[in-house]
Amino acid sequence: MPTPPSWWSDLAAHLAEHRHPIYAADVVATIARLILTATTSEPRTLLAHARNDTPELVGSLTDFFRTHGHLDPPPGLADQRAAARRARRIEAIPALLRPQVTGFADTLLLQREQAQQLGLRPNQLKTIEIRLDAVRDLAVHLHAEGHMSWAGVTTADLESFLALNPARRASRLAGLRQFFACAHRAKAVLHNPAGPVTAVQQRGFHGPTLTPSQQRTLYRRWATSRNIHPHEAFIGLAALLHAASIAELRRLTDSGINSHHQSVQFPGRSAALPLDNATWTALERCREHRRGLGSDNPHLLVTRLTRTHRGPAGAAHIRDSLAPLGLLPRILRSTRLLTLADELDIKVLTASLGMSYAGVAHYRPGSTTPPASFT
Repeated sequence: MPTPPSWWSDLAAHLAEHRHPIYAADVVATIARLILTATTSEPRTLLAHARNDTPELVGSLTDFFRTHGHLDPPPGLADQRAAARRARRIEAIPALLRPQVTGFADTLLLQREQAQQLGLRPNQLKTIEIRLDAVRDLAVHLHAEGHMSWAGVTTADLESFLALNPARRASRLAGLRQFFACAHRAKAVLHNPAGPVTAVQQRGFHGPTLTPSQQRTLYRRWATSRNIHPHEAFIGLAALLHAASIAELRRLTDSGINSHHQSVQFPGRSAALPLDNATWTALERCREHRRGLGSDNPHLLVTRLTRTHRGPAGAAHIRDSLAPLGLLPRILRSTRLLTLADELDIKVLTASLGMSYAGVAHYRPGSTTPPASFT
């Protein structure tokens, strides 16, 4: 290469550390040919060429670029992309109704900036887009009904719009209330038509859970059988007994495992969690499985796809591990969270599980009856 990329020496060192020397030398030569063919060394562009021309390089290149920060988005890129998404939503609104929505979007962004300056929790960019989605859909509906301005919108118009999709009534109404409150302050409407509109929301958790009998059956399967895949046993027991989430299971590495105390500290949790004998045995089987793959990936759950790099397994692998049973990890986790929320103080749960107060309160007893304790 006439001019090697600035990251070339780092790549060679990375491959020498994490790959067999013969394989590493072959990868270096193949990447060099790819750079000459593609006439670029920019990481994202080079990866795009690799997917088309040399897909066997994608794993090694992606692992290196992510490890060394070459795939991190440039500062401000997320804001630029969010601004483009907002602009597309506003452009989809009929021209006569568009100015008020543009002002509404500016107000939401101003509120977000003020919350950041005051150290409060600001609205996420995704939340702003959801609010604009609701106003855009209403504007298109009203324009089809013959409305040329917001001033003539009535409560009946909103009810007819919300009735089109009852499942999204509460979400849409939240955005419409904010919009018409902003429009009323700007005197674009004489009254707020969203004021009398209500949306009944179910409180508490209403998703599927397992009965104590089903939990016992699963526990026996994962604690006693050695014919099942170790990933299934550990994922099942960690979710059912310790309320582990998919993200926590994917990201658990050797650094979070304490063999002396037989405990783990899942990413995001503030304290180490002592494991029962069944879950610890399943964890040790996962380690043996990883050693059998000959991988230096530090994550506990290593697959045939992730054994050649140091990235975590995909969320699909966590779900697929329980697919033979027709279960989802979230059902196991929700079953345990309902029991914990009934038996423990909410502050203890927020601290030990790394969840928000609202997230834990969602599982508090109320409109739904929690399952009995697992025994």
